[in-house]
Amino acid sequence: MIPVSEPRITEREREYVLDCLQTGWISSAGRYIEAFETQWAAYCGMKHGVAVCNGTVALSAAVVCLGLEPGDEVIMPTFTIISCALAVVENGGIPVLVDSDPETWTMDVNQVEAKITPRTRAIMPVHIYGHPVDMQPIWEIARAHNLVIIEDAAEAHGAEYKGQRCGSLGDVSCFSFYANKIISTGEGGMVLTQEEDMAERLRSERNLAFQRDRRFYHTALGHNYRMTNIQAAIGLAQFERIEEHIEHKRWMAEAYNERLREFPQLQLPIEKEWAKNVYWMYGVVLADDVPFNAAEFARRLYQKGVETRPFFLGMHEQPVFRERELFIGECYPVSENLSRMGLYLPSGLTLTESQLGKVCQQVHSIFKTI
Repeated sequence: MIPVSEPRITEREREYVLDCLQTGWISSAGRYIEAFETQWAAYCGMKHGVAVCNGTVALSAAVVCLGLEPGDEVIMPTFTIISCALAVVENGGIPVLVDSDPETWTMDVNQVEAKITPRTRAIMPVHIYGHPVDMQPIWEIARAHNLVIIEDAAEAHGAEYKGQRCGSLGDVSCFSFYANKIISTGEGGMVLTQEEDMAERLRSERNLAFQRDRRFYHTALGHNYRMTNIQAAIGLAQFERIEEHIEHKRWMAEAYNERLREFPQLQLPIEKEWAKNVYWMYGVVLADDVPFNAAEFARRLYQKGVETRPFFLGMHEQPVFRERELFIGECYPVSENLSRMGLYLPSGLTLTESQLGKVCQQVHSIFKTI
């Protein structure tokens, strides 16, 4: 079986983790946390990094620091992970959705301005599967309406928009370092900002709102969102190889494109002229005339020894939000088509040329029968 992704461990990771164990700095304090925060923020072009325990928490902490009032609205794509909407709903806000761009699969920026109301507080662009959102219209809309931009860059480590690295494109930006990300800490996340006061609020939020000068005296309610020193050690060791990781991802995409472009039944991922796509996952979308959907495509590939993963299901189709009477009667045709006809092929950093070739052979074998 060729898996979607596999773990990878380097000698530097072992060295840094062993150092944590030998020195006793295994929890939420230690030199690796500060080093990881500082170096990741600098890499992304931001001044401050605040490491947290996962990417969902990163989004929630960013939204908390907005100070949403009940009923305040945040505009986001429907085609994304539930973490984006969850962060808003749990903090008293209302997610407001837009559809996807049919080429990049990121949010359709042309739909954003029409969704603005007097209650709109922020826009949450989400870079999808390694390709950036077209940010210029977002910047212009945010300036015109005095809105905050919460950038979700969880899937876009090292990606670029017009030469500017993802993670530096919003007022705050959020990352995930989950096991399948380009840089992984197993579980982990980070929020980046240019503002010292925002960074201080984020640090307080992740640390139970302890006071600097009076630890067990609380003037606000915070959470335990801390990252451990061991996680940060792994992240720092992986960060030292990030260009190698990105190069492998881009090689993977080029190799897949070369072998699969002959099939009109497949829409392959693109790279806009203004973007650097890091192809976090290599997604494909079945054409309308294919006589089966992505779930059946995945089943056939699995029978041939190839694992796949489905695309996101839009927020407007999630039962948990329908039960809350959110998004009633809303439809987003591009997102709905992506959810039904899209999946991603094995895309891990350990994927070899031989494995990639075998995946493509099995894709060929399926399309030759229809």
